[in-house]
Amino acid sequence: MKRILFPTDFSETATNAFIHALEFANCIEGELILLHAFDLPVFDSQYFPENYMLIYESVELTQFEFFKDELPKLHAIAQERNLSHIKMSHRLMDGNLLGTIERSIQEDKIDFIVMGTEGEKSWTELFLGTRTTAVISDVDIPVLSIPAEAKFKTIKNIGFTTRFRPKDKPALKNVVEIAKKMNAKVKCLYVKTDASDVSKETIKQWEEEFANDPVGFNVVLSEEVKESILDFILFKDIDMLIMLAYKHNFFKSLFHHSLTKDIAAHWDIPILAIPIQ
Repeated sequence: MKRILFPTDFSETATNAFIHALEFANCIEGELILLHAFDLPVFDSQYFPENYMLIYESVELTQFEFFKDELPKLHAIAQERNLSHIKMSHRLMDGNLLGTIERSIQEDKIDFIVMGTEGEKSWTELFLGTRTTAVISDVDIPVLSIPAEAKFKTIKNIGFTTRFRPKDKPALKNVVEIAKKMNAKVKCLYVKTDASDVSKETIKQWEEEFANDPVGFNVVLSEEVKESILDFILFKDIDMLIMLAYKHNFFKSLFHHSLTKDIAAHWDIPILAIPIQ
């Protein structure tokens, strides 16, 4: 059974992402590990010689009570969606978000991470320095990012960006397995620029290899990569976009701060970042 880590601060954005995490777990027959991380305050003990430990104990107790009060709300959501059968366990951990996620990955043997991200600012910064960025950059498992405006809907079409590199193929095979569980189609996109070096023979070989799978390949001739991807999302009815996380420079270009509000507003679907070693 696949194990899905869901870090949460119990915000509205996180609650929306929780619904996606539940449905994802249901599709892939997985279980959820709910993680709430908190930082203890830093004090110089010489100024608090008598109540030094009491301060920390008070913060821990407050976080525990908050955690305990919020969990029933998530279980109620699962019940409302007829997903109360999804196994859920809980982790309350002291430390920064990335550190606690890394610890949980090791200790709980995590296969996927699902995280919420807020609004336009988070999308333009998603791969450029936010907490989600740190997670995507540092962990070696797939991270599913859920924007606040992405209301859950059944996944019918999965977009997969590729440059037909050898390392892309194992990732696509994993995506196909996920798609089969979701009864969805995988629509691959290759934006062929003047600098592209992929041959027609390579593309044909991929098409033949995946001929018996629910996979289609789309090749677009364009120098405008980000605009081509956006058009692909809109006109191919993409419900989830899957991108390979090794393309650091590509992400910087795609989510550059100069994106207009009109373009950023269309990024309202989940994005699964798959790390490539």
